[in-house]
Amino acid sequence: MSTAAPSTPTPHLPPMYASERWLLRACLLLPLAALVLFFGVPMLTIAWRSLVQDTGGIGWGNYAALLDTPGVWRALANSLLLGAVTTAVTLVLAFVAAFGLERTGMPGRRFVAGALALPMLAPSLVLGLGLIFLLGRNGIVGKMLGVRPEIYGFWGLLIADVLYALPQAVLIVRTALRQGDARQYDAAEVLGATPWRQFCDITLPQARYGLLSAGFVVFTITITDFGNAVVIGGNFAVLATEIYNQVSGQMKFGMGAVVGMLLLAPAALSVFIERMAAQRAGAGAESALPPTPTRRTGRDIAFFLACMGIAGSIVALVLTVVVASFIRLWPYRLDLTLKHYDITIAGGYAPLWTSVWVSALAASVGTAMLFVLCFGIRRLPGRLAQAATALSALPVGVPGLVLGLAYVFTFNTATWPWGMLYGTAILLALCNYYHYHTQGFMTMMTGMRNVPTTLEDATTVLGGSTARVLRDVYLPALLPTLLAVLVFLFMRSMVTLSAVIFLITPSLPMGAVTVMRLDEAGLTSQAAAFSTCIMAVVGSLALLLHFGTQRRKPGSKPA
Repeated sequence: MSTAAPSTPTPHLPPMYASERWLLRACLLLPLAALVLFFGVPMLTIAWRSLVQDTGGIGWGNYAALLDTPGVWRALANSLLLGAVTTAVTLVLAFVAAFGLERTGMPGRRFVAGALALPMLAPSLVLGLGLIFLLGRNGIVGKMLGVRPEIYGFWGLLIADVLYALPQAVLIVRTALRQGDARQYDAAEVLGATPWRQFCDITLPQARYGLLSAGFVVFTITITDFGNAVVIGGNFAVLATEIYNQVSGQMKFGMGAVVGMLLLAPAALSVFIERMAAQRAGAGAESALPPTPTRRTGRDIAFFLACMGIAGSIVALVLTVVVASFIRLWPYRLDLTLKHYDITIAGGYAPLWTSVWVSALAASVGTAMLFVLCFGIRRLPGRLAQAATALSALPVGVPGLVLGLAYVFTFNTATWPWGMLYGTAILLALCNYYHYHTQGFMTMMTGMRNVPTTLEDATTVLGGSTARVLRDVYLPALLPTLLAVLVFLFMRSMVTLSAVIFLITPSLPMGAVTVMRLDEAGLTSQAAAFSTCIMAVVGSLALLLHFGTQRRKPGSKPA
C-alpha cells in the first residue's frame, strides 16, 4: 500500500470557524497527542534502551557486542538474501497476476482476485503450516511419492513469504496499471506498433514506479515477518527470530533492542524509497484515460493458466490447513474427526475471544481517532496539520516485533502513570492500531476527497455547526471508508503475531500466538484447527463488508 499522502482540497472556511476553533483543535491535538505517546515515545524508548548496558551504564557497549555475536550477522545476511530473492520472485508473479486482472479478457478473474485475498485473512504462519502439511517430512506429497522432502529452511520460507507478500504487491501493481493512458496505445496502433512493442515501450515504463513501490513493500514484509520464520524457517535464522531469541530465550533486552534497531534500518529505508516512488507514480495520473481490456485468445489463455496456477497454489495451502484440521492423523489416517477442535492448550478457545475483543477495540477506537484526526487536518491546515501528517506516515516503517518490544520497554514500568496499561487488553489494542496506523490514515485521507465541499459550505451557510457538519456531511460521505478502515484494522489485529508476541500474558493470550504455541508443542493439527477458527471469524466479517458495499453500489463491477 502506498504511503504517499493524497492531496485533499481545503474547504472554504465557514463563518463559525473562529468560535468553534476549540473543537477543531481538539480533533487534531487529541489524536496527535495519542500518536506521540503510543508511537513516538516507545520508539525513542527502544532507541535509548539499546544504549543501556547490562551493567547499568550508558554507552555503545551493546552495539560493540554485535561484533562478538556472529549469529546476529548471519541472521542479517540471511534476511537480506531472503528479502532480495523473495522480492524478485514476487514481483514477477505480481505483475503476471495484475496484468491478467487489469489488461486481459481472461476468464476466472473473480476467482483469482478472491484467492489472492486469502493470505490477508489468516495469520502469516498459516502458509507455513500448509507447506508442512503438503511438502513436510510427513506431508501428503511425500507419502504419495514415497519420499521425505525437506521443506524447512530457505526454500520453504521463500515459498511461504512469496505467497504471503503477493496480495499486497498485486494491489500496488494493479493500481499502477490502472493509471495507464489508453491514448498512448491508440497512437501506437496508428503508428503500426506490435502488441509486444507496446508492452515494452508503454506498459513497462508506466508501471515502473508501481513495480518499484511493490518491490520495497515486499522486501519490508519479508525481512520483518515472524510467523512463517518461526514455523518453517528451521535452522535458517533471520533477524525477526533473532530478536525473539535474544529477548524471550536469553533475556538480553539490551541486545534485543540493538537487533530491533538493526531491523528497523532496512525497513525504514525501504518505506522511504517506496514513498518516493509512489509520489512519482501518482504524478500526472489524474488526466490519464484508463485502458480498456481487450480480448486476444492466445494471450488470455496464457495468462489464465498462469494466474490460475498462482491462485491455485494459495488456495491449495489454505485449504490444506482447513482440511487437515478435520483429519484424524495427517496423512496416515484420513478419516474425518472433530477431535482437533478440542483445544488442549491452557485456556482453550479463550485466546480466540480475547483476539476478537482486542481487535474490536482496536478497530473501533482506531477508526474514530483516524476520523477526527483527518477531519482536523482537513479543516485546520497549517504546521500542526503538516506535523500530524508526517508523523502519521512513520509507523508503516516499524516492524511489529520492534514496536511490541518498544511497548515493553515503555509501559512495563511502575514509575510512570501509563504503566497501569501494561498487561491489559487496551494496550494490546493500541499496539495493533498503531502498527497499522499509516495504512488506515492514508485510506481515511483518500476518503476525504469524497466529501463534497459545496455541501459542506451549504450546511454552514444554513447555520450548521461544526458538529452538524460532521454528522450530516462527513459521516454519510465517509461511511464506506469508515467501514473499510474498521474492517481492515479488525482483520489485521486478528491475524497479527509479531506486534503482540512480547505483550501477551497468561491471563491475556491472543489467537495468532496460540497457533504458534500449538505448533511449537507438536500439536500441528490443533494449530490448523485454531487457524481455521480465526480465518472463519475474519472471513465472515470480510464477506459482510463486501456484500454491504455491493448493496450500496448495485452497479459496481467485481474486482
